[in-house]
Amino acid sequence: MASMDLHEKLNQLPTVPGVYLMRDSAGTIIYIGKARNLRQRVRAYFSASGDGRYHVKFLVPKVADLDVVLTDTEKEALLLENTLIKQHRPRYNLELKDDKTYFSLRLDPKEEFPRFSIVRKTPRDGARYFGPYASASAAREVLRQITRMFPLRHYPLATCLSRRRPCLYHQIGQCSAPCHGMISPPEYSELASGAMLFLEGKGRELMAQLRKRMSEAAAGLHYEEAARLRNLLRAIEVTVEKQKMVLRGGDSDVIGSHRQGERLELVVLFVRNGIMSGSRHFGFRWELDDREGVAAFLRQFYTDDQYIPTDVLLPFEIEDSGAVSEILSEMGGKRVTLITPKRGTRRDLVELACKNAAAALREREDTAAGVAAVLEELRQGLHLSRLPNRIECYDISTIQGRHSVGSGVTFINGSPDTKNYRRYRIRSVEGQDDFAMLSEVFSRRFRADQVEKAGLPDLVVVDGGIGQLNAALEIIRSLGLTGRFDLVSLAKSRTEQAVAAADIHRSFERVFLPGRRNPLVLKQNSKALLLLAALRDEAHRFAITYHRTLRGTEGISSGIDQLIGIGPKRRTALLRHFGSFQRLKEASLEELAAVNGMNRSAAETLFGALHGA
Repeated sequence: MASMDLHEKLNQLPTVPGVYLMRDSAGTIIYIGKARNLRQRVRAYFSASGDGRYHVKFLVPKVADLDVVLTDTEKEALLLENTLIKQHRPRYNLELKDDKTYFSLRLDPKEEFPRFSIVRKTPRDGARYFGPYASASAAREVLRQITRMFPLRHYPLATCLSRRRPCLYHQIGQCSAPCHGMISPPEYSELASGAMLFLEGKGRELMAQLRKRMSEAAAGLHYEEAARLRNLLRAIEVTVEKQKMVLRGGDSDVIGSHRQGERLELVVLFVRNGIMSGSRHFGFRWELDDREGVAAFLRQFYTDDQYIPTDVLLPFEIEDSGAVSEILSEMGGKRVTLITPKRGTRRDLVELACKNAAAALREREDTAAGVAAVLEELRQGLHLSRLPNRIECYDISTIQGRHSVGSGVTFINGSPDTKNYRRYRIRSVEGQDDFAMLSEVFSRRFRADQVEKAGLPDLVVVDGGIGQLNAALEIIRSLGLTGRFDLVSLAKSRTEQAVAAADIHRSFERVFLPGRRNPLVLKQNSKALLLLAALRDEAHRFAITYHRTLRGTEGISSGIDQLIGIGPKRRTALLRHFGSFQRLKEASLEELAAVNGMNRSAAETLFGALHGA
């Protein structure tokens, strides 16, 4: 039941636009919403029949208090709601998390001799972005196809200019070598424009332009250029023939939804210049109305550096479509329309998106069930006290006690959680003492402030045998964390050969448990063991990568330190700019002078020292 204070607030609500913040008995904000009419919207939650558009049985019983913020317009309420949701992240609001990392191709036409690069984010920085692609390998494959047809440069311009001759890509016909004057700026600009037209799905428009240029080249007796354009036309025709136009007109995003219990799956199909170019999937635990879920999704999705098309097709109408359309139009710099098609091709596309959402939700649930089964197998096989939903693994990397580092990687529900990866540069241990290094890493990871900030895992895995396990146990005891999580060590398989025997074989992977002298051998190639091995290998890779970085940094640092006239600031600038002493030695005088903090005189002195002049 709502408290008396809450009822008084409900009776005093104004009939103006604004944002409402619902709090539980502890004062925590659990839901933030916006309304064109605050009184009408909020009181509907607490009416005898409840608001039919909401699953109020989940939310209303937990509401103990209410705050409102008044705005002048519904549009202002939408913007404020989105800001407050990102700030407070309430339990019952939609939290927009993609199901995977997507990649795009970026090209900045303002650059000198622009090139494509693969990026994760698409900020509004004036560059052109194409995609998204579901994986980096998919983006690289598209990039390979593009550079075969449009030989744009592959490397940063500074790297290209530092070379004495064109790169290998030029020799195989996949780079036009603008850095060495092999193509004029106008001709290179035409290549870049053609590549962008192709990725925009305007292949037929591009082919018309190329046919015209081919005819002009042939008429002017420039037969080599005509032959090049003919070959390019053939390559483009093969690709365009595989593309199927699904809509006529401009760009559209098609939103599909599917509900099952508390799970809401949303799919966005991207249609660019009438051709389906890709899709993205989003899964939520959403206990309120589907329409409100889609509206909340739109308000967040297009404010996160996402390309905004001219049309957004929806499976059903949303209440605040006018205000959302106005905001998207301002953000996109063009008129953006929200459409709920009733029939025809557009309706077919929405239904296709909804079918994709249903299939994605089934796949997500099947994957979750499979992961749960593997974690249960691991719990039983290792006799753990809890289900290992969060597993952390630690590894030490050192060479004769130099540049010693520790790594910690985290898997949540069987998948890497890279934002919780940690690396540690060993500070207190001299020489080769893996146990002492592990002690330092654990002391830093599990000290009180870090536990409060990052929480505790369900299972900790250390790389090594019984010695590493016992050392880790002693550290955990000294920190007062005994029993707070499970702890095991995983030893790599060993190569074994019996005396006077010709055969060599590898032992099984071995897991050491506290209080047990002999290792436990899980079924080889079982999913539980493969998960542990993947975790151990990832910790090892992460540690080795950091170790190599430190060794490389020392190499360039020691080399620069031997040069006269290079102080700490210039040393740091050179270190950041070139990354290795070898690249520094290969740099031209102009490149050295261009480094932040350097001048012509210092560059000449450094160049002479590097080359013995």
